Amino acid sequence: MIRVTLPQHLRTLAQVDGEVALRIDGPVTQRSVLDALEARHPTLKGTIRDHATLERRPFLRFFACSRDLSHERPDTPLPDAVVNGDEPYMVVGAIAGG
Repeated sequence: MIRVTLPQHLRTLAQVDGEVALRIDGPVTQRSVLDALEARHPTLKGTIRDHATLERRPFLRFFACSRDLSHERPDTPLPDAVVNGDEPYMVVGAIAGG
């Protein structure tokens, strides 16, 4: 099972507490994880990725195993620790200011 953590506002929207556990058939990539997440929680569709382009929304970042994966290709395989469920795939709200 893939473990996904979401920022509070997305957990509230999806009506989940804590991590979301997903079963992914096939390669475990950012695209497959986000596709499965949106399929299981349709209210998240368009909140993490743009409806049309499927590009990451501004002010959201993706992390796994202490690495920022936000600029990785969507079909790059995720680290084995995420695939095995040892580490979560994290969707994190970025902070901006000045």
